[in-house]
Amino acid sequence: MKVTFFSHSTCLLEIHDKYLLIDPFFSGIPVFHNVNFIKFFKKIDYILLTHAHYDHVCDVELFSCKFDNVLIISNYEISNYFHKKGIKTYGINYGSFISFPFGKLKYVWAAHSSVFNDGTYGGNPGGFLLHTDEGNLYISGDTSVMYEMNLIPSFGKLKLSILPIGGKYTMDIEEAIMASDFLKSEKILGVHYDTFEDIKIDREQAKKKFFEKGKELILLEKGKTIYI
Repeated sequence: MKVTFFSHSTCLLEIHDKYLLIDPFFSGIPVFHNVNFIKFFKKIDYILLTHAHYDHVCDVELFSCKFDNVLIISNYEISNYFHKKGIKTYGINYGSFISFPFGKLKYVWAAHSSVFNDGTYGGNPGGFLLHTDEGNLYISGDTSVMYEMNLIPSFGKLKLSILPIGGKYTMDIEEAIMASDFLKSEKILGVHYDTFEDIKIDREQAKKKFFEKGKELILLEKGKTIYI
């Protein structure tokens, strides 16, 4: 499995020949102003949306116009919102694993909020637990640490957890370490930090704190990739 980080919480997963884009947010970031970021992508099969906040959904329509066969996967309310705009969607909610060509996907809990910029209710915020023949991945979405995270490893050992670490709106470094303990996860890709002034972190100090707990915190530059 190939994981590429682009911005904020936006990542691209490549699983065999399937391409999954997570929470696309480019337009609202200064570094991408006047940049045709769509050209970075040759193919998108699915877009996974954790919740309805602008910094996670603002470029969904741009990508759906470029890749007309893309399928949005999110909770019922978000899926219904984009379905009304003529975009193909697959609505799910907290429940069982659902099989897709790339593997099994489960929508899981997140302690956050969820509303579109126009005030439309975005349903329950969540994350995704992804099981594939290349390993298992947990995408927490925007969340505080939750005791429910203890349930995640009972479904299968994780190769990677994608966790927010910027604080204020989500977990900070210390809470993300606690979450990784609940998840029994040793390898963490940090997201949702440094995009704005109020979620700036000390990167080296963050890595050190994870290392002291026997864990690896991965902080990727824009466009960089890891393989798991």
